[in-house]
Amino acid sequence: MPIWDRFFSSKPWSTDGCRIYAIGDVHGCFTQLTGLLRQIERDQAGREPLETHIVMLGDYVDRGPRSRDVCELLQAIGPSAYFHCLRGNHEQTMLDVLDGSEFALRHWLGFGGRETLLSWGVEEALVDMVAAGPGHEAELIEAFRGAVAIEIVDWMQGLPSYRRQGDYLFVHAGVQPKVALENQVDDDLLWIREPFLSSKAKHPWRVVHGHSQSEDIDIFHHRIGIDTGAYRTGTLTAIGLEDDRHWVIQSGV
Repeated sequence: MPIWDRFFSSKPWSTDGCRIYAIGDVHGCFTQLTGLLRQIERDQAGREPLETHIVMLGDYVDRGPRSRDVCELLQAIGPSAYFHCLRGNHEQTMLDVLDGSEFALRHWLGFGGRETLLSWGVEEALVDMVAAGPGHEAELIEAFRGAVAIEIVDWMQGLPSYRRQGDYLFVHAGVQPKVALENQVDDDLLWIREPFLSSKAKHPWRVVHGHSQSEDIDIFHHRIGIDTGAYRTGTLTAIGLEDDRHWVIQSGV
């Protein structure tokens, strides 16, 4: 933590009497996700009883090999009073593709969509043909639509872009500094890096986010970043929160 953050860390943060576990970007890493959920269960069992919430910060698909399994698991768990899945920019792009956007498809193939298409059993030759150059986009979109169950599409369309609990704001990418929550737009909540990451502006909440990878978690007074690049490093990260207290849980550690 930079020295200036220590000097300006006077405001206590509240989780409203709850314990919260936030989980960073999964990106198709099914084995790491199931292992981390078991680790959280063990961690929770070793602590005093307290109302507990799990918040998934988005980006369940792309890059890793098992996007379909990740989505089917999270959809089966379902939205509940204590388990919350947020939308990431990769889910938004997948939805845009399913909605028929050939522009989104080309963009998606450049940052992990290929692995998602293959995880749903779309023909590899067709995926590679579209990746190689223009043509056959509509055919690929139709094949993908036919492969993804409507229950998954409905679940993904219903994912909110943020969740607030006490003084904490959980969101995929971050917020636009100095903008009230009700005036934030999804493009920022799902995609922003700067000026959010380097801003020293005081928010009315402590933002817990993924999206921007780092080798270790980023902990500052005003934000906590927990995307440790699971698809690349093999390490999926969760952070436990009780008011100002925090602790880190990582897959396989």
